Amino acid sequence: MRQPAHGGNLAWAAALAGCPPDAILDFSASISPLGPPNSAIAAIKSQIGNLKHYPDPNYSELRLALSHFHKLPSEWILPGNGSAELLTLIGRELAQLAATILITPAFGDYYRTLAAYNTKVLECPLSLVIGHWSLTKDKRQKTKDKGLLLNNPHNPTGKLFSRKSILPYLEQFALVVVDEAFMDFVPPNEEQSLIPVVQEYPNLVVLRSLTKFYSLPGLRLGYAIAHPDCLAKWQLWRDPWPVNTLAVVAAIAALQDTEFQQQTWAWLPPARNQLFQGLNEIPGFQPQASAANFLLVESQESTSQLQQQLLKYHQILIRDCLSFKELGDRFFRVAIREESDNQRLLTALKES
Repeated sequence: MRQPAHGGNLAWAAALAGCPPDAILDFSASISPLGPPNSAIAAIKSQIGNLKHYPDPNYSELRLALSHFHKLPSEWILPGNGSAELLTLIGRELAQLAATILITPAFGDYYRTLAAYNTKVLECPLSLVIGHWSLTKDKRQKTKDKGLLLNNPHNPTGKLFSRKSILPYLEQFALVVVDEAFMDFVPPNEEQSLIPVVQEYPNLVVLRSLTKFYSLPGLRLGYAIAHPDCLAKWQLWRDPWPVNTLAVVAAIAALQDTEFQQQTWAWLPPARNQLFQGLNEIPGFQPQASAANFLLVESQESTSQLQQQLLKYHQILIRDCLSFKELGDRFFRVAIREESDNQRLLTALKES
């Protein structure tokens, strides 16, 4: 079985470890261990009888819930079948420009969607200086006819860019796409989302996911926030009913579950610090500071070999970074899990 480019492939991991998939302790997929929220599960159960009906093609209730959540008119919001579907629409949009500048290392799905439409890609690498990732762009490069694609917090580094640092690019590029799939994990008093300024910039697209924070990757649900004219055009490009009935009601319930949101914001910082400190104390490992629910770790040894050892001897799956060509075999990424799971990983790493 081919080694996966994405995290969370438990079938591959179980085959290598020689155990059932549910025996794998998965640190490779950056999904919150606290969910799905009970409110979302209850909403799903309540709607089983409605599976005999088509979803509302306009997703009016879901868009209204997102409208209230973000304090935006609903016509600025487009739900989709996970970020992947929306990225495909964005890729088609970016392909109409002279080129797209991609902040690297980059999520592999960005390359997929850009390649699907033969988009010219210009890579702009983050620089790592004394453990700090920073964004630098060639100021001589013409940008008015180009797009910019980046994520914030950045995957896989966990770097959180300030809103102030991104705003100048909105004046420089024809289209700026900011993937905020992990922004939910940043507490409201610290988050740097561009959603509050989206109505000021018709060339801004913000992409969000509801699957990571609320532990719902199996339901496939994301949404784009952008100018209504742009979203109306995308509607014409895609298949009808991209979001299923159960995903809709789960999302509405989750958005209204303030108790779950507060619980997550209270859990993450100490759990992340526990894992960071534990990794930092193991010789040969250098974890990077992160604002998200994962840590990128630099290793003095081969991380693909480490991944296989952890699977075979401990049934633990970490995310190698071979698909990020800038990182290669000297970095791995781990999700933040609950304290007992984090400790199990640290113990296994010390024995490997």
